[in-house]
Amino acid sequence: MNDSAPGGTGTAAVEERLRAALAARARSVGPADLRPPRPPSAAARSRRPPLRRVTIGLLALAAVAALLFLTVRNEQPRPSAPARSPRPTTTGTATPPPTTVPPQPARPSPSSPAP
Repeated sequence: MNDSAPGGTGTAAVEERLRAALAARARSVGPADLRPPRPPSAAARSRRPPLRRVTIGLLALAAVAALLFLTVRNEQPRPSAPARSPRPTTTGTATPPPTTVPPQPARPSPSSPAP
């Protein structure tokens, strides 16, 4: 199948013939054979979305998020449970010790008229 000699000279001959054929074909093509350039079409535009659309979309998303935040935030807050019961508990409460200071008699206030 391989007609080349063991030294690889047959491969070099085929390669030289291919190079010569490609060079001849390249020399045969001239400016008259080329078609004129076409203006770019709409399909040649990039697939990236325009900056204006992205900006409008992000602003709309931010407006919706702000609206949701403000409506949830303005709801009437629930009253929180007291830290401890407002009623005193009677179980386990010790009575306060009696005070040693005698109570003083009530004096009439200076702004009230004397009887």
